[in-house]
Amino acid sequence: MRAIRRFTVRTVLPENLQALEDLAINLRWSWHPQTRDLFAAIDPVLWAESGHDPVRLLGEVSADRLAELAADQGFVDWVGRARADLAEYLEQPRWFQSLGDDAPAGIAYFSPEYGITSALPQYSGGLGILAGDHLKTASDLGVPIIALGLFYRAGYFRQTLSRDGWQQEHYPVSDPDGSPVSLLREADGTPAKVAVGLPGGRFLAARIWVAQVGRVPLLMLDSDVEENGPAEREVTDRLYGGGGEHRLQQEMLLGIGGVRALRAYCRITGRPEPEVFHTNEGHAGFLGLERIRELMSVNSGMTFDQALEVSRAGTVFTTHTPVPAGIDRFPRDLISQYFGGDNASAGVPVDRVLELGTEDFEGGDPAVFNMAVMGLRLAQRANGVSLLHGEVSRGMFSGLWSGFDNEDVPITSVTNGVHAPTWTARQVVDLAHGASLDDAEGWAVIADTPDEQLWQVKRALREELVAMTRWRLRESWTNRGASDAELGWTDSVLDPDVLTIGFARRVPSYKRLTLMLRDPERLRALLTDPERPVQLVVAGKAHPADDGGKRLIQQLVHFADSEDIRHRIVFLPDYDISMATTLYPGCDVWLNNPIRPLEASGTSGMKAALNGALNLSILDGWWDEWFDGENGWAIPTADGVEDPDRRDDLEAEALYSLIENSVAPAFYTRDENGLPQRWLAMLKHTLRTLGPKVLASRMLREYVTRLYAPAAVASREIEAANYALARDLSDWKGRLRAGWDGLRIDHVEADGVGDAVMQGSGITVRAYASLGSLSPDDVEVQVVFGRVDADDRIVQHQEAAMEAVEQYDGNRWLYRASIDLDRNGPFGYTVRILPAHAGLVSAQELGLQVVPPLAEGMSDGVLR
Repeated sequence: MRAIRRFTVRTVLPENLQALEDLAINLRWSWHPQTRDLFAAIDPVLWAESGHDPVRLLGEVSADRLAELAADQGFVDWVGRARADLAEYLEQPRWFQSLGDDAPAGIAYFSPEYGITSALPQYSGGLGILAGDHLKTASDLGVPIIALGLFYRAGYFRQTLSRDGWQQEHYPVSDPDGSPVSLLREADGTPAKVAVGLPGGRFLAARIWVAQVGRVPLLMLDSDVEENGPAEREVTDRLYGGGGEHRLQQEMLLGIGGVRALRAYCRITGRPEPEVFHTNEGHAGFLGLERIRELMSVNSGMTFDQALEVSRAGTVFTTHTPVPAGIDRFPRDLISQYFGGDNASAGVPVDRVLELGTEDFEGGDPAVFNMAVMGLRLAQRANGVSLLHGEVSRGMFSGLWSGFDNEDVPITSVTNGVHAPTWTARQVVDLAHGASLDDAEGWAVIADTPDEQLWQVKRALREELVAMTRWRLRESWTNRGASDAELGWTDSVLDPDVLTIGFARRVPSYKRLTLMLRDPERLRALLTDPERPVQLVVAGKAHPADDGGKRLIQQLVHFADSEDIRHRIVFLPDYDISMATTLYPGCDVWLNNPIRPLEASGTSGMKAALNGALNLSILDGWWDEWFDGENGWAIPTADGVEDPDRRDDLEAEALYSLIENSVAPAFYTRDENGLPQRWLAMLKHTLRTLGPKVLASRMLREYVTRLYAPAAVASREIEAANYALARDLSDWKGRLRAGWDGLRIDHVEADGVGDAVMQGSGITVRAYASLGSLSPDDVEVQVVFGRVDADDRIVQHQEAAMEAVEQYDGNRWLYRASIDLDRNGPFGYTVRILPAHAGLVSAQELGLQVVPPLAEGMSDGVLR
């Protein structure tokens, strides 16, 4: 019989081992190997069987074994030292504490998923892994983040294969009582709860589980509570599960309920209220609406627009998708139903809510509500996750800043990074001899490791990957219905002395899992080459609703099942953190072949690089930014080829050729000592140069200095003197928009532009502008200049503010600026009018500008 309810009975620890509970409940153990050593010593076999989960280990270890350990003074002292080390880690000042007064008192970080450890399966892929690394790094640097998410009872699915290689999904229930989380409780011991209104007078209630990620609390809302009806209890059932309405309820709980949970946590614990709110993708965008509602409810007379300015000033929005299809979009009627009628919030009219997410730009769909568009409108600062992705995002969202060149769209970029203590193999860390991996010094020490020792480490890591692959492959075939008698061949799968290429990621079509299969016989020849063989380890999950992705997996599995090559290529089901921490270090090459530029960043190749793997990748995401010709190989792209099949054929051929003519020769060409000198030189260069760049500590320092700290300052300024700046900014925007159509540039002229304009000379530009009902204080008139292309478009432009020097009748003004001509070649200029106010981050923020006719504003002079 099956149980109708599952729960975990936790072990009562001996008093002198009580500190084990503290060590297990704080997830620092997931990136602190010394703490994991302690738990492994309790019962090595049970530690392995528990999946390296301390909470599960303590729940299953026998009372006799605990009594034996409690009587072992050496072990008791070990526990005490580990607890003291954790206390010191949690309390000592770190990098963030060295910053000045501009540093924010707190940051709230919202994400729909978090990949911290396999013991807390609340993630599906890269977005969650990045969020987990963000929290771990915040803990290491002392950044005062409070994270918000949802607690999914079934998390994301576990993956197996059918006999025919078709993906099958399984949803094991996550028991919070058996997880490294604790319930947030009020002072009287009752569980703290929040509620979000739903149509029809219903409410969605949730309790709050807290996972302690080092210094960082992660609050996860769980709708499986008695106050909810059956449908509401299922809201947090699965990550990315259900249809549109189910997803909307999840995102309302994450955004609105998340802010309410945050307030409850700060009230109960005394933690300072965050000054900055960071929404990691659009899923949590409704947090801005809740903050507007809060502000209006506690500030009598504050308008929606004034509250919007306050909320925007302290909000950061990060977009992670390079394609519109990756954005959550809901029918406007559904939004009206959930934010209007009997569920409307006082002072937050549904028409204003709809305005925030409407696609009111060329090419937009007026029938949908776009969560990313709302996220951008509710945040004063926004970023993509690599330089290339920032460029792609500026183009993708340019409709919100109609008339501006893409480079003027106010979306910056912070390139992703990875948490080195989590993803760097212990054998590699040991090569640093205690030097910090948080900066270049430690990576330089590793790169200076003698060739023979470094090569031995890589072979040992390859051996670990081979061992893991063999037992996982046997387990997979057992699940597919094979008997032990059929599986003897799995004991000889892979070879620790063969060039090993890894490929693991989600399986949407743009990541092209099966590009390697475009010419199966060519791949078969590479795998079975008698002198320079290659072996491939592949893993990845398709979304449960993506049959196209499942077919790609099945196609690859069918190929890998072939008896003549199954010892050289494997597909491992159920890709997760546990698998990844052995897969990345064990590979020599990390393969990535998305359709450019559809990879926002990608971080798996970063993790492989930290372990001495070389990247073999399309120039996309982070690799486009940091490939230097010596840290791996760039797969040429068939830019301009419109036929997708022809493009894939060309790029697959380029991939095969690189492996055959560059990658394999570098790996197998050995010196008299049997060492691949060319390979080791590239490996060391990768460690020395990429190591410091791909770190999440670099990434988070950028977030703090470039986004969080400025947002905190802006938040303080706009709240000062009873929100005086917010009221002024809101009133000014209303007046500006009312008068904007009255602006025009009447005439532009320049001195110094003759038949021969010489480099090193200068010109003076004058513009006559009519300001209508506005004043010079409301606007900035700029001269925009730089080199021009064949179509007279200014490229790599610069701008200079022009000075208002004289007023004429009808509020007409003369503006003037001088330009130094320090570069030769085709040159041009134009003039524009932009909004100007102390409360703006950039003049482009409002998407408003006035420009003259092109013919009048451009010069066709050529500098010599």
